[in-house]
Amino acid sequence: MCLATVIKKKDGSAIFKNVSRIDVQDGVLLIRDIMGDEKEVKGAIRMVDLANSIVEVDCVE
Repeated sequence: MCLATVIKKKDGSAIFKNVSRIDVQDGVLLIRDIMGDEKEVKGAIRMVDLANSIVEVDCVE
């Protein structure tokens, strides 16, 4: 299983770790981790690095 860390593009800080799924709808990212915990973030995915398990998002604050 491949899990990712979601980070903010602005400063590189981690938003969520051990992410197993990200759903995108109408400018909102629904991020879910391996334990089933969820977090909603307004923004867009800017980069996915599969080799290093990093997803970079541009958050709307």
